[in-house]
Amino acid sequence: MNFDHSNSDSGVITTALLLAAGKGSRLYPLTRDTPKCLTMVHEASILERLVINLKKQGFKRLVIVTGYQEQCIRDFLETRSCGMTIDYISSPLYATTNNIYSLWMARDIINEPFLLIESDLIFDESLLTGMCTPDRIAVGCMQPWMNGSTVTANRSHHVKKFQSGIAGPLDEIRYKTVNIYSFSLPSWNSIKERLGQYISDGKVNDYYETVFAELVADGSLSLETISFDSKRWYEIDTVADLAKAEKLFSADNL
Repeated sequence: MNFDHSNSDSGVITTALLLAAGKGSRLYPLTRDTPKCLTMVHEASILERLVINLKKQGFKRLVIVTGYQEQCIRDFLETRSCGMTIDYISSPLYATTNNIYSLWMARDIINEPFLLIESDLIFDESLLTGMCTPDRIAVGCMQPWMNGSTVTANRSHHVKKFQSGIAGPLDEIRYKTVNIYSFSLPSWNSIKERLGQYISDGKVNDYYETVFAELVADGSLSLETISFDSKRWYEIDTVADLAKAEKLFSADNL
């Protein structure tokens, strides 16, 4: 895909924000005593794989929004941070809020371009290379196992519109969002302002994609699509997903 940096900060992103506050109830009983991101995929957890991947890509700072079983995450990263600076944000309302609230909680601690990532993703490290420049969104071609938000893109590979699900007429090619984004500081400032409006209105159970969709629609946010189809990736929500991810990623794939 062609890269247009005209609306991006210069340089490479070295800060990542991980949203890991949820209970991961669909992975129960594996998440009965541990958070979702510490679910093991063969010999390594989702979080360990992510930290290793970030370090290989030159990331220096990891900000984590925690909630459910947060001490497990702190204990784990105490010895496995790979030299990155770790900052924690504790969400006391994790059981009654969604990812829009987790993202809003990071409004004061992040004041630089950053990578936003969810805590249930496993992927080949090289896929992050295309995401280390601001204002990009990772996407994949639709597959039978996928659900959740989709986007359409224009000829310059920028997002035209977000859709809330995969159902509906396919009058345009739609791509599945991978739940990895990169943002410039101006984009983050626009996002924070709109997040604040949602939280003030009590909309703490929405998804952050709702905010992204509005900002794209009114021209306040421009995101270039980066294809994740060249290498392996998987989103682990259920025990069945975990079994598929373990088939896709070998025990020594770190």
